[in-house]
Amino acid sequence: MTTTRRAALVVVDVQNDFCEGGAMGVDGGAAVARSITEWVGLDRAGGDYALVVATKDWHVDPGDHWATGGEEPNFVDTWPVHCGAHTSGADFHPDLKIAIDEVFLKGRSTASYTGFDGGAASDESVLLGPWLRERGVTDVDVVGIATDHCVRATACDAKAQGFDTRVLSAHCAGVAPDTTDAALEEMAAAGIELV
Repeated sequence: MTTTRRAALVVVDVQNDFCEGGAMGVDGGAAVARSITEWVGLDRAGGDYALVVATKDWHVDPGDHWATGGEEPNFVDTWPVHCGAHTSGADFHPDLKIAIDEVFLKGRSTASYTGFDGGAASDESVLLGPWLRERGVTDVDVVGIATDHCVRATACDAKAQGFDTRVLSAHCAGVAPDTTDAALEEMAAAGIELV
């Protein structure tokens, strides 16, 4: 018996604070917003995807995830203040113009790198993994920002939760070449297909 493939696209953190000019801007972030829009648009990439979801960093009080009080961020465990809930920095980049079935908000009160920690904007008790499974999703493609942080963590969790997982590198931007290369190696070793 064969299983019918049902795919979802997960768009990770294409937010103003992670694009050029933002609090933690990544080179190529705005270009990723545009490339995803040109490819996915309002018709789910010509119907290739049954569902399209997006994640957002959505910090209310993330504890020591933010470097505050004059502390310098170490960019490993502590970071500049970014993606505060209901701020313009947490908004999707204006060039991201796609049909989205649900948004998952992560990191309200903790550091969070994976979209699978995120609660649905429509009901924060609903997590991404169960939401996808309830809709019969078998395959997940991951795109967004940043390859070496939240894209990596989200893709690894998708694979760990039993989804056939791909990362579409042409629609991702990484922070730095060395950490991006390490993330790609980690994802490949986990059985994630890199396209």
